[in-house]
Amino acid sequence: MGPVLGVGGFLEARARSLQGSPRPAGPGRAGPVRSSVAAPDCCGGLGNLDIRKADLCIMTRLLGYVDLSEPHFVAAVLAIVFNPLFWNVVARWEHKTRKLSKAFGSPRLACYTLGGAILLLNILRSHCFTQAMLSQPRMQSLDNPAAYHVGLALLGVGGVFVFSSFLALGFTGTFLGDYFGILKEARVTMFPFSVLDNPMYWGSTAIYLGWAIVHASPTGLLLTAVVALIYMVAILYEEPFTAEIYQQKASQACKRS
Repeated sequence: MGPVLGVGGFLEARARSLQGSPRPAGPGRAGPVRSSVAAPDCCGGLGNLDIRKADLCIMTRLLGYVDLSEPHFVAAVLAIVFNPLFWNVVARWEHKTRKLSKAFGSPRLACYTLGGAILLLNILRSHCFTQAMLSQPRMQSLDNPAAYHVGLALLGVGGVFVFSSFLALGFTGTFLGDYFGILKEARVTMFPFSVLDNPMYWGSTAIYLGWAIVHASPTGLLLTAVVALIYMVAILYEEPFTAEIYQQKASQACKRS
């Protein structure tokens, strides 16, 4: 399950970004100090490039722009972490107890309700992500037309993966219907699952990455890394359990035959 950025958030963020230069740095929000003296090449220059040092150098540069204690940034991180935790805990609890299905009178209605809650949480997460970007400095090296168009392309590609995944899976397939006993007859192999595992998650990650680049936001880039990390953890947690559900279905089918 992955996020879809709200249209309202896009219009709000784009309007702010078009108002002019980024807000001046304030206490706890200062960007990197610039001087007329040329700084040494990052990581010793390309001739001495070490990939591990380069990764560390990039992260250090991003952190130079980001105030990790800024309230909007903290809220965004909490939302990013909370959402997959929420839907996994609730779905596993439902699979074990069937209490939601009993409370709502049917597994489908219970799944629709959980799906609605997940959508609302994802809208909130996207709003927090956007506010965190707007509350911190822009990165000058990303603030150009080429980067902007790369960001738009990523938004487009991510959107294709997210929406085509939804069309292939349907509502219950997207929103953990298998935990409610609503199982697919066979594994979905049509696009985008034919070209990528977990396309909903990676499409969502591409959307966030594109959103960050469009806004030339180092804060957005850092939050996108958090999104990717949380999704990787979620995949490791979800896939074995989902496989077990379908193994149980196959075993029961064998016993009946």
